[in-house]
Amino acid sequence: MQFKKIYIEITNICNFKCSFCFDTKRKSQFMTTTEFEKVISSIRPYTAYIYLHVLGEPLLHPQIDEIIDIAHNAGIKINITTNGSLLRKHFDASFWKKVRQVNISLHDAEENITDNKTDEYLNSVLKFTQKASRKSFINLRLWNGGVSSSNSFNDRCYSHIESFIGKDLKSLPHSGKDSGIKLADNVFLQPAPRFEWPDGETQRNNNIKTCYALRDHIAVLADGTVVPCCIDADANLKLGNIFEENLADILQSEKAERMRKGFLNNTITEQYCKTCGFRIRE
Repeated sequence: MQFKKIYIEITNICNFKCSFCFDTKRKSQFMTTTEFEKVISSIRPYTAYIYLHVLGEPLLHPQIDEIIDIAHNAGIKINITTNGSLLRKHFDASFWKKVRQVNISLHDAEENITDNKTDEYLNSVLKFTQKASRKSFINLRLWNGGVSSSNSFNDRCYSHIESFIGKDLKSLPHSGKDSGIKLADNVFLQPAPRFEWPDGETQRNNNIKTCYALRDHIAVLADGTVVPCCIDADANLKLGNIFEENLADILQSEKAERMRKGFLNNTITEQYCKTCGFRIRE
């Protein structure tokens, strides 16, 4: 069994408080470097790519440089998702050259960066992008499409980006659903609709009865809990714990097999999955 990627939540602590984000009931914590080494050792047979992301801001981790070294030394390709607020602090960090891709969620700034600081935030993100894109792919995400109250913020981002790169966004090639608008070599702007987190009750996307969970990815939360996907942020579909069990046994468990076979056969077996608003993005 091989996965396209595995998400690893090195912390569920964040310096932003976004209204659209999942409000977890889990204990706030950082994954230790020893625990991270255990995770990397366990997942190596299953993937070549990790994404430091589920909840939390990975750049808050006090040992982020060691975390990246551990994965890099194991031959794992590293992808990071960040809200971008700490890029200035880590601007000159040597670990960036070991990172394959950085996803920067610009939409997170709308509710967390004051209006008079927004240009400063965007400048720091774009300066980082200019430097880091020499070695890494950069995705600038605006995942708040369809939210009318976000139109003004988005227009401000578009205008700032156009000014910084000296080009009209409408003149640039659109690289498709996954890549978005190509701003420069290795740099993409990704506008997308806001999705609804599953709540276990509200039925969503009933005509879409499949998912990539357990087929091309899984996720490991900060406490070692293995879940089917990066959207199961509160471990409602817990499959096991990678610190306590063999990953092979977890992936071959009755629940994991039932869910995987269901998705392959266009059948959603778990009520929680039926309430997920992300399947429409698949």
